[in-house]
Amino acid sequence: MALAVLNSCAPIGMTSTLVRTEVHIGPGLPSFLVVGQVSTGVKESRDRVRTAILSSGFEFPLGRITVNLSPADLPKDSGRFDLAIALGVLMATGQLRLSREQHQRLPHLYFVGELSLTGALTAIQSPLILALSIYKSDPEAVLIMPKSDAAMASLVEGLSVIGADSLGEVVAYLAGKRELTPYTADRLDAVVGVASDAAAMMLEPGLCLSDVRGQAQACYLLELAASGGHSLLFSGPSGVGKTMLAQRLPTILPDLTNLQRLERIAIQSVSANGIVDRGYRPSFRAPHHSISDPALLGGGVHAYPGELSLAHHGVLFLDELAEFKRSTLEALRVPLESGEISVARAHYQQRYPAKFQFVAATNPCACGYLDHPEIDCTCTHRAINQYQARVSGPLLERIDIHYKLPLLSGSYLEAEPAETSVLVRERVSLCRAHQLQRQGVLNVDLNTLQLTEFCRLRPKDQSYLEITAQQKAWSARIVQSVLKLARSAADMRGAELIEREDVALAIACRQPFSKKEEARLYWYEARKGTAIHH
Repeated sequence: MALAVLNSCAPIGMTSTLVRTEVHIGPGLPSFLVVGQVSTGVKESRDRVRTAILSSGFEFPLGRITVNLSPADLPKDSGRFDLAIALGVLMATGQLRLSREQHQRLPHLYFVGELSLTGALTAIQSPLILALSIYKSDPEAVLIMPKSDAAMASLVEGLSVIGADSLGEVVAYLAGKRELTPYTADRLDAVVGVASDAAAMMLEPGLCLSDVRGQAQACYLLELAASGGHSLLFSGPSGVGKTMLAQRLPTILPDLTNLQRLERIAIQSVSANGIVDRGYRPSFRAPHHSISDPALLGGGVHAYPGELSLAHHGVLFLDELAEFKRSTLEALRVPLESGEISVARAHYQQRYPAKFQFVAATNPCACGYLDHPEIDCTCTHRAINQYQARVSGPLLERIDIHYKLPLLSGSYLEAEPAETSVLVRERVSLCRAHQLQRQGVLNVDLNTLQLTEFCRLRPKDQSYLEITAQQKAWSARIVQSVLKLARSAADMRGAELIEREDVALAIACRQPFSKKEEARLYWYEARKGTAIHH
């Protein structure tokens, strides 16, 4: 009787779980059994492993072979366990004797890779996710995998990654007969050698905030949203520039950090199309309002990430917000607050990150001409109420900035253009850097204790906010949103103390788009004396 135990791992969404590969060889009629809730792909590994061992010049035992992939309640698929199973067979039969060094490191060695019939190691899915999860659970881990995947996995700083071409090469390395140096990737562009999805990710060249004319307040709010990471809802008649402004939000956001870039690559690598963006610019996702719930939230047979997760560290833009299905919009409520999405399956649950900046646009009614000075609205009062009621109150509460864009006059082309995206991005980057240095998170992510510490108001301003909240029956969520927005407005002015105009501006941003006159009063009070002009 012989037993060998090795470590492998199985990806589940954006994480992976340690899988103990136990290989037992005992007396009895020749058989090869793999247990542990395995799929057809794993069961087929019996034939691949047998042929790969023989092709590599080793002998395949004739006894009763039992392979247990633990934990047994975790579903396992694909051929990524081939390498661990083959090495377990060779260790159990004494054909592979580990060197003293490798024997001591065995608890920290992880083996993943699919074997071809010739014994060559072939690529696996989600190597970066496996590497990230292994390193988080075991900083001393050494990951042994196909050389074709080692470049991607080596992007995880601190993780030792060994790339090999074949089963025989791994056996020689473990026996101390061959040296394999840890793999390092000098350039990420050389690793991720695929093009971006131009249909889903906006290509920024040609898009600039200076294209916008006559919407100074909207440009200011766009910068305010970018500075603090706040969500934004533009409303107004058709053709006033709602979509144009939203498309330029990514152009004023700072570049992604290397960790954010890796997280985005990891998510996109497990998406349905597998296309990844190798750049440092934030992604821009703009799904059509006819999108299905699984496509937006994530799901399908293999629980792929949806548009919410593909917008991670980027911008999610929902145009024609009221045209989306009610169930689809309601599903946004949890991710907007938690920054992640959970996709449930029968035996497990996958969690995908979904920390995005949300921007939406909507018409005031179905025809789009409510309150238009020249074109009559054809909608009835009932139709208008039904259209606006498609977006629920709880979802609107989670949107920090509400702004109704005014209709532009015929001379708007003569107006001064807005500042360039490059100039605005510099201010946004400085503002965000100051927030991260002061409190460790952007203003939008401040918790209750941090709000008390970093969003203090003068007594008269606190009273002003409390009276306003009481008059409008605001929930605690809205009050906290107003405080965070006021904090961002003060940061844009370079002030540590939140002033009255900052609070007034934040209150103005919470006005429903149908209350024009009241919003104008707040805008006048908020804008006078502000230090930033457009």
